[in-house]
Amino acid sequence: MAQHNRLLLSMLSALLDYPDQALLDSLGEIRAALAGADALPPVVRADLDTLLDQLSARTLIESQEDYVDTFDRGRAASLYLFEHVHGESRERGQAMVDLLTTYEAHGLALANGELPDYLPVFLEFLAQLEHDEAQALLGEISHIVSNLANALSALGTPYAAAVDAVLALAGELRERGAAEEVAGESTEPDHAALDREWEDPPVSFLGAPGALGATPQPVHFYDKRPAR
Repeated sequence: MAQHNRLLLSMLSALLDYPDQALLDSLGEIRAALAGADALPPVVRADLDTLLDQLSARTLIESQEDYVDTFDRGRAASLYLFEHVHGESRERGQAMVDLLTTYEAHGLALANGELPDYLPVFLEFLAQLEHDEAQALLGEISHIVSNLANALSALGTPYAAAVDAVLALAGELRERGAAEEVAGESTEPDHAALDREWEDPPVSFLGAPGALGATPQPVHFYDKRPAR
């Protein structure tokens, strides 16, 4: 993957992770990089500016509270990929083992117990890969990412822009309209209804190879959030 897209994946990983002071201190740098990101459509870059404006205008505590309120209210807005596919079933555990094996096969290992299906972790992993492999893996999660973007848009949160950007890097652009109409109907979104509306059908993706290859070396992913 071109160096610019590697940087984009890392920045989107940071924007979708639990906010910390390092992120807030880097917003100007992120804004400058996104302004020249030809890989992202103008509408997505404009929406990302809105997200950056919100993060810049709020205190760290306010940003953290908003993050938890956005992503921890229901399955539809979850940043844990396999929660969309398997819910809390036993299959989710095996899928995470398989994904961790995929990381290890590339010589990478999670630090500090973060779950492998956490989207910011997965994006940081993709930033380590060559273009074709990263694009293939992005394509495998594009359905989940699209549904997540719709759910976030329905909640009226600018975080939808960061997920739209991930979808754009996968070569897709979310159709807008229905989710925005849902968002306009009520100032108190029904998270349970969103879970039902954007529930993902059972699918299989991100299968791990049988052999691990070289001994994995620890890599620091974004691990500020507690494991679930």
